[in-house]
Amino acid sequence: MLIRDATTADLPQILAIHNASNASIAETTAIWDTEQVELSERQQWFDIRRASGHPILTAEIDGRVAGYASYGQWRPKTGYRRTVENSVYVAAGFQRRGVATELMVALIRRAADLGMHVMVAGIESSNGTSIRLHEKFGFRTVGVLPEVGYKFERWLDLTLMQLDLSENTP
Repeated sequence: MLIRDATTADLPQILAIHNASNASIAETTAIWDTEQVELSERQQWFDIRRASGHPILTAEIDGRVAGYASYGQWRPKTGYRRTVENSVYVAAGFQRRGVATELMVALIRRAADLGMHVMVAGIESSNGTSIRLHEKFGFRTVGVLPEVGYKFERWLDLTLMQLDLSENTP
């Protein structure tokens, strides 16, 4: 497995992971989008992250993007500039192969190296797999926001987790 910075050539595979290759939008609450996004949206996302100095990492296995991870600024005010929110997604067929773990290690190290202070994760509260992944790296639950999302004709709770990067860098 090769963990590397994403390029624009990776965007079609990143888009496939985001949209439906693992049924994220159509069947799960891992992504709160309710409709697939277009390549132009992913290009804009990519450009904004890069212009902001925020990484987009890919895990490559046998020449395929097996997963991706990124972080962006937690909130737009300058006072939050050292707090970031992460995202980690793994393609269908690559789960349970350590992809998310390797992406998290690299993403946390990158954030710490770039002087970030706190990494936040917002996870749908019934997503035990993602919560356990974050706990493995020292994230702790700091709150639950009840019924802040809506998908599949039901309200969703958001678990907020936080990692102090000065104390918990892998």
